[in-house]
Order: sequence, then structure tokens, then C-alpha cells
Amino acid sequence: MSGESLRRRLAAIESGALGIDACLAERNRRINALDGDIRAFVRRAPAETAAAAVAARGPLAGIALGVKDIFDTADMDSEYGSAIYRGHRPRADAAVVALARAKGAFIAGKTATTEFAHMTPTATRNPRDLAHTPGGSSSGSAAAVAAGMVDGAFGSQTAGSVIRPAAFCGIAGYKPSFRLLPVVGLKTFAWSLDTAGLFAAGVADVALLAELLTGRALAVPATDMARLRIGIYRSAIDDRLDPAMASAIAQAASRLERAGARLLDTAEPAVLTNARLAQPLIQAYESAQALAHERLAERDRLTALLRQALDEGAAIAPDRYDEARRAARQGRRAATALFDDVDILIAPSALGAAPASLETTGDPAMNRLWTLTGNPCVNVPGFVDASGMPLGISVIARFGRDALALAAAHHLERLAANG
Repeated sequence: MSGESLRRRLAAIESGALGIDACLAERNRRINALDGDIRAFVRRAPAETAAAAVAARGPLAGIALGVKDIFDTADMDSEYGSAIYRGHRPRADAAVVALARAKGAFIAGKTATTEFAHMTPTATRNPRDLAHTPGGSSSGSAAAVAAGMVDGAFGSQTAGSVIRPAAFCGIAGYKPSFRLLPVVGLKTFAWSLDTAGLFAAGVADVALLAELLTGRALAVPATDMARLRIGIYRSAIDDRLDPAMASAIAQAASRLERAGARLLDTAEPAVLTNARLAQPLIQAYESAQALAHERLAERDRLTALLRQALDEGAAIAPDRYDEARRAARQGRRAATALFDDVDILIAPSALGAAPASLETTGDPAMNRLWTLTGNPCVNVPGFVDASGMPLGISVIARFGRDALALAAAHHLERLAANG
């Protein structure tokens, strides 16, 4: 993938070489042709939404986006992956959806999410191999982009639900600095962790999409890798990596070094190991409170997996939660300090390739820390294991340095493509 298809598409639309109606019709045909097998979408845009998109103007006119069904939409039901909300129609769009529509984007439909963005797998399959999981909880968004059914998609991450599915499906995933994208209108799971993110085919695409949505200078510029100090992050759980994933990190490091970057091994300090361990406890405690109504009044309509998780969260004493929050605060300070010595970090996006099972969404272990610390992360596609399944590399930058993370990720993606 070139990672620049979105820019070319927008240029063709702006020049009149490609009509908006033709763009959207082509995307709809592709969804019709492929989604019976992939099952990325849980509902499609109504006719009036499609008609309005054809007549829309703005920098994203002609661009089709999927929206994870954890975000509210005023024109389509928002069920959050749960039987409890069957047929629920919000009054208003989530903020990111409203902003996308205002820029002219076509919201093509709602993409599958695990139940309340937890871990119960969806029916979605990985377009790279239908026997493999696409990851979660943003299962449908990642799969829809990977199959070329939409130009981009919205997802959310509380532990690893943007970066991991992007890695499993072989596309770019961007988890911004915490709260760079608004989460108003997203069904809350854990308020101090929930982060809105984006998917696109390549890094340049996801960066351009982020820039056009936010008005921030995020579209990737040329990057002088010879001036960058790149840390290879060595975590306390690296012994759990699949050998192919460890090899992909070594390949990425070698290519960056040949391109002129200065590489440093960055050992994980104990305070960040502790912060990673605090993330599941914070998530569990906050989810039990955020979903208190569902847990208490609708518990028989929850899956057994989520019901057990919420009950365990409700049993956590407030002082344990407060202790975990202190570990998180210390971790955020330590994460900032890492970038005194390096400009960016690279790390595995997952333990390995997507598991060959539809009964799991994979393990978010490699993502929990960076969600907790709020650092911007970008999944870089272009690496594969021996069977050809995608392996993702994460580029992580200092909080607020999203443009640098995207630029460095784009450069690594191009190095991977060039071998």
C-alpha cells in the first residue's frame, strides 16, 4: 500500500476527474460485494444520508467513512454491540461524526464493535484471512478499511482497540494524544482511558484524515531520519512476543538505522511496568461504574464474559483504585521523561499476528501502557510473518507530538515497502 491513496482520491474529486456520486457508488458496491463474508458492518446509511453526501461540499466530500457502533449517530441506530440497546436511536451524532459530516464525509454505516467495546468477539472476520480474528474492539472499522470498503473509519481504544486491530488487519491505526479527538457521544467504558482514534489504509492517509477533521497540521511532512533519536522500547513483557514479532522489530530497527537514524535501546523503568499493571484495574473499576445501570438493571442481557468483568470491577475497593491512579500519574511522568533521551519510540503493536480463531480478539498487553499514559501511537503496516499475516510496529511520541509520530511512522512504512 502506498499510504497516499486518500490524497490522490481527494485531488481527483477536487479537479472534477472523479465525481462524488461515482466515488460513493463504488464504495457501496464494494461493501455489497465483500461484507457478506467479512461482516464489518452492522448497519448501512439510509438513502437520505447517502443523497446528502452526494451533494455535500467540504474537504472530505466524496470520502466514505465507517463509524464504530460505540459512537452515536442520529441517522442510524447505535447499539454499542449490546442487545440492551437494540433499536436505540440517539438524538445527536457523536462529536467526531458531526465534525466529519460537516467536512463533507459520507458516513457509510456503523461498524461492528464488541459488546460495549469490551472483549466478546463480533462476527467480523479478518480480510487478510477469514479464519483469523480482526482484533477488537474496533473489529468492524479495521476490517472495513483493510478490505477497501471505506476510505477511513473511527474506532476507540481503552486498552488496545485501535492499534491492535490495525496491526492484525495490516493497516494504519492512529491513537492520538489523549483527548485530541473528542469523545462526546461515545458510550463510556472507562472515562480516564477511552480514546477516539482513526483507521486508514496507510499512515499518510490516516494523517491527512486527522488533519482534515481537526484542522491541526498533522499531514505527514518530509522527515529527516538522520536527525532523529529512536528508542527501541524493551518492555518487561517482551518475553511474551512471538518470534516473528521480535524479528519484525529487529527489521524495523535495521532499516531505520540504515536510513540514518540514531538507535538507542530504551529499557522499561519499573514505574512504567507498574503503570501497565495498573491499567486493567483502572479499566475494571471505571467500567463497573460507567455501566452501573447495565450491570444492575440489565445484567441478564449482558454476555457472561462482560457480566463477570463488571462484577469483578465492582468488587474493587476505592483505595485500590486510588493506588492504581497514583501509579498511572507516576507512569505518565515517567513516559514524558523517556523522551528526554529519544525523539520517538518503536515497539510491537501486538504480541504477534492475528490469532487463527474467531473466538478471541487477541491480547492488548502491548498497548495498555500507552493508552494509560496518553501518548500518541501509530501502527505502521508493512511487516508480515512467515505465513504472510500482518505484523504491526508502533511508533510512539511524547504527549502532544502527534505530528512527529505520524511523520516518523510514514517514513518507517516507506522503508518497509522498499525492503
